[in-house]
Amino acid sequence: MKRTNTFAVRPLSDGGEQVLRDLLDASAALWNEVNFQRLMRYNDKDGFKGDVWGADTGRLEGQYKGTLGASTAQQVIGKNSEAWRSFFRLKDQYHDESNTSVTEHPEPPGFRGNDDDGRVLKGVVRKDAYIVKWGERSRLEIVVGETLRDRHSSPGSRLRLEIVGDPNWPDYEGQGRLELWYDETDNTFRASQPVTVSDDARATPLADETAALDIGANNLVACTTTTGKQYLYDGRELFQRFRETTREIARLQSKLREGRYSSHRIRRLYRMRTRRRDHAQEALCRDLLERLYAEGVDTVYIGGLTDVLETHWSIETNTKTHNFWAFKKFTERLVCTAEEYGISVEVRSEAWTSQACPQCGSTGRTTRHQDTLTCPCGFEGHADLTASETFLKRHIEEAVRPMARPVRFEWDDHEWSGTPHPHESPKEQRTDPSTVHRDGNVASGES
Repeated sequence: MKRTNTFAVRPLSDGGEQVLRDLLDASAALWNEVNFQRLMRYNDKDGFKGDVWGADTGRLEGQYKGTLGASTAQQVIGKNSEAWRSFFRLKDQYHDESNTSVTEHPEPPGFRGNDDDGRVLKGVVRKDAYIVKWGERSRLEIVVGETLRDRHSSPGSRLRLEIVGDPNWPDYEGQGRLELWYDETDNTFRASQPVTVSDDARATPLADETAALDIGANNLVACTTTTGKQYLYDGRELFQRFRETTREIARLQSKLREGRYSSHRIRRLYRMRTRRRDHAQEALCRDLLERLYAEGVDTVYIGGLTDVLETHWSIETNTKTHNFWAFKKFTERLVCTAEEYGISVEVRSEAWTSQACPQCGSTGRTTRHQDTLTCPCGFEGHADLTASETFLKRHIEEAVRPMARPVRFEWDDHEWSGTPHPHESPKEQRTDPSTVHRDGNVASGES
């Protein structure tokens, strides 16, 4: 399995912090120069348009290898090449009418700050140019260029950094390219180490149950399992904070002097906004999959992005789907986390599940008002939970057990939790049971 160890680091030697800053600043500067050359060739109307690979990267590598080291300079250029290849791939998909996975026109790779606003301190190190040693005093050693070697007191050509905390995956079979960056939100240097973990670390499902997820805009995930459990993860407060940060970014941008496009404060808010979202997504995946594993689930069905966009078409909701919720990124994180539990994730069409009445099967007569789905046949229930139940029934052969009282979770910046009720764990908050299936199964509705 491919996994990642992410950890904080701090220099062990005198002068080490400034060396690390200079290393990351040079990495960002090299990225910017390579990217600028390629962007100019991409926009050139005199014959070079699109020929970004003709940029003189060899000269730039020679210019920066004294600071970064030849291997690291090559990695920075290679990572920029990957970004451009990804851009061209997304552009082809966007213009392919038969492909609906890319709905917004992609933009070329961006820059990592500038001299006026300050550069984003971020860099990469080739997999054979660093060593990680785990133990009571875990440390990271990375190769630096000749011009930096005499400016720190670490032995040899390597800069030593102390690793803070324990790794998620200390036992691995191989390591990939290391990423280093300075996190301005908490003034900490961080590292990300991709590793290959033995398949023996993967858990085995306890049974062969199934779950279906309805991905929404207000309720981020509604889940129904064949064991009769239902879970609802509420994202309203998360999105409200995301929107408030976005408004503050826009306000600060409006005050920039002419010719400036960003600032330290703006970049910090962008990173803080992304970090909050990613933390909540990761915690949601972990919380949900731990529950599904305990229920014996071995297969999870999830609806495709196209169905989400067709259902949630408003500007505000598309902002939630594209920018805030980052559906594709969430799906990738869900698949990655599920692999640890031996659970497979399958993307299937969930068309019309949000409109289908589970009682009479009608899709044209139902009405949705906020979180409630109603039908003239007498059905009334929670729209997203009902959709996940309908989605599940569509893709399994056996009957779904009667639903237990659904559990609703809210994000408190650390974990998905809610107001505890008697005889319930502190992490669980029951949804309002005021609306139910006419046949007696709880459908729930949020007050």
